[in-house]
Amino acid sequence: MREHRKARRSLTVCAAALLAAGPLLTGCAEAVSQAAQSTSVPEGRPPVVMFLGDSFTVGSGPVAEWDTYAADTAKTLGWQLVTAGGSGTGYVATGRVGRTFERSFDRQLSWRPAPDLVVVSGGHNDRRVRPSTVRAAVLRLVARVRERWPVTRIVLVGPIWIDTAPQSAYPTRDAVASAAWLAGVPFLDPLTQRWIADDRARVLLPDGVHPTLYGHLRLARWLAETLRARGLAGDEAAPAALPG
Repeated sequence: MREHRKARRSLTVCAAALLAAGPLLTGCAEAVSQAAQSTSVPEGRPPVVMFLGDSFTVGSGPVAEWDTYAADTAKTLGWQLVTAGGSGTGYVATGRVGRTFERSFDRQLSWRPAPDLVVVSGGHNDRRVRPSTVRAAVLRLVARVRERWPVTRIVLVGPIWIDTAPQSAYPTRDAVASAAWLAGVPFLDPLTQRWIADDRARVLLPDGVHPTLYGHLRLARWLAETLRARGLAGDEAAPAALPG
C-alpha cells in the first residue's frame, strides 16, 4: 500500500514539474519556429527586367551580351536581367536570325514567369520600312506582351544611332513614339542625345555603327538616369507589380 502511495506521489510530482515547465517549453518551441521563419522567408528580390532588341542590345563585334548597355543598365540599377532579340532584327526586320521582335518575344521570353519590366529597344533596322507598318508592328508587340503579362510595365526605346542619324531614322523613330503614345507606354528617344564629341574612336567601333564598350557605358548611363527620372527604375527590392 505504501509502495502505491509513493508511486502516486512520484507521478504527481512529475506531472507538476511538467506543467511548470510547459510555458518554458512552449516559449522555446515558439522561438525556434520564429527563428526558422526568419531565415527561410526572403526579405525581397531585385526587379526582373527583360530587354528585347537588336545588335545594340544583344551585343556585336568585340562587345559581348554581358557588356552591352542593357547589361550595364541592369548592373547600375540592381536588376535581374534577361536579354532577347538578335542582330539585324526590328519590329518588322528579321535579320539573320529570321525573327522580328514579336517572334523573339514568343520564342525567348513569353514562356517565362512575368517580369517587372520589359524594355523593347529598336527601330534602327526598320528604317527602310513604311512608318505605318512599323507603328502597327509596335502596337501588336505591346498588345502581345500585355496579353501574356497584364501587370508588367513596358518601356519603348527608339532607334539608336551613335553617329549622326540619317533622315530615314526619324520617320521610324516617330512611328515608334506614336505607337507608344497610342498604347499608353513610356517612350525614350536616344536620337535626342549627342553621343560623339571629340572622342569618336572611343565611342564608336570601326564599323561606324555600333558602340564600343565605352559607348555602351554612355548609353547605359543615359538610360539609367532617364528611367530614374521617369520613375521607371525600380531600384527598391521586391517592388510592387508595375502596372502597364
